[in-house]
Amino acid sequence: MTSTQLFVFGINHQTAPVTIRERVAFHAESLRQALHDLTTQRPVREAAILSTCNRTEIYCHTSEPATAIEWMAQYHHLKHPEIAPYLYQLPQEQAVKHAFRVASGLDSMVLGETQILGQIKQAVRAAEEAGTLGMHLHKLFQRTFSVAKAVRSSTDIGASSVSMAAAAVRLAGRIFPSIAEQNVLFIGAGEMIELCATHFAAQNPRRITVANRTLERARQLAARFNGNAVTLNELPDVLADQDIVITSTASPLPILGKGLMERAIRARRHRPVFMVDLAVPRDIEAEVADLDDVFLYSVDDLAHVVREGLDNRQTAVAQAEAIIDSSVVNFMEWMASRHFVPTIRALRDQAERQRRHEVERALKLLAKGEDPQQVVEALSHALTNKLLHAPTDAINRATAEERTVLVDTINRLYSLPPQE
Repeated sequence: MTSTQLFVFGINHQTAPVTIRERVAFHAESLRQALHDLTTQRPVREAAILSTCNRTEIYCHTSEPATAIEWMAQYHHLKHPEIAPYLYQLPQEQAVKHAFRVASGLDSMVLGETQILGQIKQAVRAAEEAGTLGMHLHKLFQRTFSVAKAVRSSTDIGASSVSMAAAAVRLAGRIFPSIAEQNVLFIGAGEMIELCATHFAAQNPRRITVANRTLERARQLAARFNGNAVTLNELPDVLADQDIVITSTASPLPILGKGLMERAIRARRHRPVFMVDLAVPRDIEAEVADLDDVFLYSVDDLAHVVREGLDNRQTAVAQAEAIIDSSVVNFMEWMASRHFVPTIRALRDQAERQRRHEVERALKLLAKGEDPQQVVEALSHALTNKLLHAPTDAINRATAEERTVLVDTINRLYSLPPQE
């Protein structure tokens, strides 16, 4: 019988291009149902799904990892061979180390970035709400958060890191002489868009517009930067006025198509447009990149920018890896101790039954008027005899070879002084 184990599998920006990543992304609104399906239809006892623009990973406690992988392929209407070349599979200790490295920002496109930790916490909350976060994953993620905190507080891993938002500003500066003369459109109102808006607002663009499915959320974000707010339905009316477009939504389908952008370019008299699509699945149709006067970048296109300064952080990386390695050892020791829990529980249950039996017997004697001191003495002797009967009997019944091992073990268990 195959034992259950911690297991992580998935794809990320290092193993798969965005064209593959977007095909296995999980949408927030369907995450709870997906977790429910995985844990009820497969031999998966616990599960959590981390799905971001750079990675889709499933953390689980299962006896049959292969069936969990097959489930993900079927869920996304894919055949296993279509994703197999991009897939990594990490059992037990490797899974634990991977979780620690991801949360610490060591496995990110932006080395040391902090956004991934919040995304993991969101994944954990989703699993908790779906009822699929059991003891093992709960312990793993709690330890993961502690390790990430230790890495960030004890090293300079996040120092001089270039965020995706800062990289977008840097690339825009290569297209336009001055961002201060441009109109900027942000599509979406989530954390990534908020971060991008903060970076671009620091360059004092001519006008900022926020478009979102929910107008109220767009207004709240736009108000922070003295910008305008529109709904997604109004995009055709405002798109031609935008010089820079940054988009990051959770839409399962593209928001900006080639036809819409063609009309916008004509209305702009072919003035260039800088576009960054930070969404997975993508918000902008890939064919838009073929249009003249459009400079379209995806999350993968920003990779070379955000890797700048990596050499300066190698010392911090080594320190972080040392913290993680030590933490992995501690966690695996905890995992190993869980195998003995049934034995410890059975031992305590047996001792408790013996205690209750002798207490009940003593109470009956007291109720009959017996001398309390004698009853207490009898109780203590009876408990001592019962608790010591098993080890004593085991020594008496053991062979000479077994007896030596038993005596050494009992000396350790009861911290007995050395015997001559």
